Amino acid sequence: MTWEVLSVIGTIAFAISGAIVAMEEEYDILGVYILGIVTAFGGGAIRNLLIGVPVSALWEQGMLFYIALAAMTIVYLFPHKTLPHWKRWGNFFDAIGLSAFAIQGALYAVKMNHPLSAVIVAAVLTGSGGGIIRDLLAGRKPLVLHAEIYAVWAIIAGFVVGLEIAKSPVELYVLFVIVAVLRILSYTYNWKLPNKSLKTYHVE
Repeated sequence: MTWEVLSVIGTIAFAISGAIVAMEEEYDILGVYILGIVTAFGGGAIRNLLIGVPVSALWEQGMLFYIALAAMTIVYLFPHKTLPHWKRWGNFFDAIGLSAFAIQGALYAVKMNHPLSAVIVAAVLTGSGGGIIRDLLAGRKPLVLHAEIYAVWAIIAGFVVGLEIAKSPVELYVLFVIVAVLRILSYTYNWKLPNKSLKTYHVE
């Protein structure tokens, strides 16, 4: 049951996140739906490739596709004057999607008896893969690679699930809330990982 709930939460959150980014970039309605679908299912497709699950398994998730389409339609039909507020909500939904899908991806790998390293990779790719594809299609630098702390929270989720620190549904839901809150705090307070630029600046 936890698996299905996290799948639904992550799908809705990332579908909405992709739709919001598409509207920010002034894509047409087809672009909104495509970007939303790619964001919701792209991470799972990449994960499946790397842990040995046929990509065709995605097409067995028909109900999730309908849920994603419904979520994107609702967002698209919101009054235009409310859309400027969606940028803040876009980050919120992105945080929820990251947390839900990172845990779901880790559970997927654990279910297949993969080692801890594979569990962590599955968590990161499921949690952030769709967002990376979304940003690339939107002509943006992938958020996970340059801004704030993003994939670290997925790594933590992978560790906790892979080491079986969180196993019961209640523990997994608590982990979901913790990871989502950490992601929200990281963009709210602009937490960043250390970085080193090779750009040279000329002072005149």
